[in-house]
Amino acid sequence: MNLRNENSGLSRRRFLASTVAATTALSAPAVLAQGRPRVVVVGGGAGGATAARYIAKDSEGAVDVTLVEPSRAYYSCFFSNLYLGGFRDFASIGHSYGALAARHEINVVHDWAVFVDRDKRSVELAGGASLDYDRLILSPGIDFRPGSVPGWDLSQQNRMPHAYKAGSQTQLLKAQIEAMPQGGTYCMVAPPNPFRCPPGPYERISMVAHVLKQANPTAKILIVDPKEKFSKQGLFEDGWQRHYPGMIERIGPDFGGDRVEVRPSTMEVVVDGEAMTVDVCNVIPAQQAGRIAALAGLIDESGWAPVVPHTMESRADANVHVLGDAALQGDMPKSGFSANSQAKVCAMAVRGALTGSTVFPARFSNTCWSLIGTDDGVKVGASYEGTDEKIAKTDGFISQTGESEETRKATYEESLGWYDAIAGDMFG
Repeated sequence: MNLRNENSGLSRRRFLASTVAATTALSAPAVLAQGRPRVVVVGGGAGGATAARYIAKDSEGAVDVTLVEPSRAYYSCFFSNLYLGGFRDFASIGHSYGALAARHEINVVHDWAVFVDRDKRSVELAGGASLDYDRLILSPGIDFRPGSVPGWDLSQQNRMPHAYKAGSQTQLLKAQIEAMPQGGTYCMVAPPNPFRCPPGPYERISMVAHVLKQANPTAKILIVDPKEKFSKQGLFEDGWQRHYPGMIERIGPDFGGDRVEVRPSTMEVVVDGEAMTVDVCNVIPAQQAGRIAALAGLIDESGWAPVVPHTMESRADANVHVLGDAALQGDMPKSGFSANSQAKVCAMAVRGALTGSTVFPARFSNTCWSLIGTDDGVKVGASYEGTDEKIAKTDGFISQTGESEETRKATYEESLGWYDAIAGDMFG
């Protein structure tokens, strides 16, 4: 990895400015003869909301855009850990779709997409309606692989929450942490690769430790992890030793971290045959593309949807694009920043196909910030380009152990500016 700190600063202004080069194109009259071309976007997160907004905004009304999203408010998984840690309130990670509808004339439909008829180019909704499309964009996020953690399924999510889809699950986990008995144990069952936000579970550990250090200092944190290593491992472990010495223990695959089951009724975690009782158990299962991608026939044996990197088109259907966590695209991590970046490339490609506007070479970027303790922020990021084979990494940077307090504080403040910028970029 090439360490380039000159890429490290990303203010709100720089983030927004970086989107211009990736998405600027020349408008042209619609090339379809019968009315405005129709784009349906399924999923209103960092990928879908961004794609819908950019297509509607940059086509200046030449494209009819419909966004299908069952939730009336979007709660971001990114920064939800900071809510758990007490650094943000819950309202600050929630966003409405009103501006997309009012300012950009996007038809926002709050319903579930339950089937895609690719031959007829239509999307069926749970409410009984169907939406015809010329281009379809799927950004459904993740679902959990059934049976990946023996003893756990969605029926147990209230007793052992995952909190890896932000919203009520996040609030539940926070309440459970705050209700832990003095000296109790919080256990996280971490997911195998690949999964949404590679540093996310370990930032969560940091934020839980931050809360417990203040309110429950004799509590213990246990990570049961099937992976030999994890994102920013050296940075997290250094931070845990500095901020929370003796509180956090990790069991990796060498000691049974890949052989775990849970017993929700008795609040037990069984590691390599040995059972232990815990007070809070945060189970983050193995993941796959959101179910609509499978129903549309777009996933492969990996559980993810292969795409053409230049356009984010599905390799199974050139009239369908898949973004963000659900896409099997190459080197980019599954993150909100990645989904937002891919959405702009996709929006440009879709607008070009439907209106004849200019399409520029695909360029992507990503940065993942994590907070370890108060004003102790770290990050990892990279630049990418589209090749015929995959989205390929071209350059990267990462925080270093031993950085000054000023640098770490600046990194954290940079992340706050990015959050405001991406929220505006998604929802207008």
